[in-house]
Amino acid sequence: MADPWLTIIGIGEDGLAGLSDASRKALAMAETVFGGERHLALAEVDSRGRPWPVPFDADVVLSCRGRPTVVLASGDPFWHGAGASIAEKLQAGEWIAHSAPSTFSLAAARLGWRLESAVCLGLHAAPFERLVPHLARGAHIICLVRDGKAAGDLAKWLSERGWGASAFWMLAALGGPRESIREYRADSFAGDLTGNLVVVALEAKGAQGIPGSSGLSDDLFIHDGQITKRPVRALALSALAPRPGERLWDIGAGSGSISVEWALCGGTATAVEAREDRAANIRKNAAAFGLAPRITIVEGKAPGALAGLDAPDAVFIGGGLDKAMFDAIWSHLAPGTRLVTHAVTLETEALLGELHQRHGGELMRVEIAHAAPLGRYRSWEAARPVVQWSAVR
Repeated sequence: MADPWLTIIGIGEDGLAGLSDASRKALAMAETVFGGERHLALAEVDSRGRPWPVPFDADVVLSCRGRPTVVLASGDPFWHGAGASIAEKLQAGEWIAHSAPSTFSLAAARLGWRLESAVCLGLHAAPFERLVPHLARGAHIICLVRDGKAAGDLAKWLSERGWGASAFWMLAALGGPRESIREYRADSFAGDLTGNLVVVALEAKGAQGIPGSSGLSDDLFIHDGQITKRPVRALALSALAPRPGERLWDIGAGSGSISVEWALCGGTATAVEAREDRAANIRKNAAAFGLAPRITIVEGKAPGALAGLDAPDAVFIGGGLDKAMFDAIWSHLAPGTRLVTHAVTLETEALLGELHQRHGGELMRVEIAHAAPLGRYRSWEAARPVVQWSAVR
């Protein structure tokens, strides 16, 4: 198309005064202007304004295709805004964007923080558990929340989890005449009646947060005893070699601990579990770590439950492997896919020996013992040996 029909404009609390000449020209020429009611008011849009539907639906913009149209969003429309949701539905030549400073940029500027070192999250439509992987002593975190009540709920959530000593700023209407910035301790913040688009900034103090290494404590997971124990899980994750953006099939997932630690490394996981009660535990663990969107749970038995799933970059089989399952899985894996499986029975151990001889890879037998009381003394209490086979398709 010769000229873009859609202009995506970032608008700040200073309204029309803060817009560029190009943005104001696009607004003047637009037949239709989409935005939140607050955005439309800031831009002083007349009857051409169309508030976003609730729930948000970017498809409504497509009804104006080919006619001059403007979309208004807060600050930078491509950082926790509507910009990408709309642009991904269009060809490159159909739209142009004029961004304003993001709310995150304004918050960092007011507090004197290095924005590149801060964690920036949109929590206005997401659970507070999204914070879990990022909470660490001294961490700077900037969050968008729905309103002052949500800020109070967040302060309570932090306090209940040992982060009540955190410095807690509430920033509202940044960049405009009604701008306000207030500092509290999280455990002394009782809530506020401030309107929409509230920013909460945290300097985390209190608890330790979760470690960044593989092999998290078993106590962090909900399980019924069916869990890949911490030392063995660390070995499994080392062999799986997770990378951001990669997909895991976690077959016979149990508590989902492997899926959780994989997702904490930036990937996505499909946890396949036959038992309904254990699938429920996986859901709880994914939610507790703020990873629910990154972990898909499939209730059923492999290999049948794998039909139709997106191809993985790695596969973990924690137990129950037999020749028929292996053949069904291995034959469908793309070249370069990593597979790691564990055995604790003699029968499965023998199978892994055969597979190692046929396909290569690494075969390892792990024996772990923990010190335990023995009368007035202590002795070694051995766990069942685990055989691990890892290979690349």
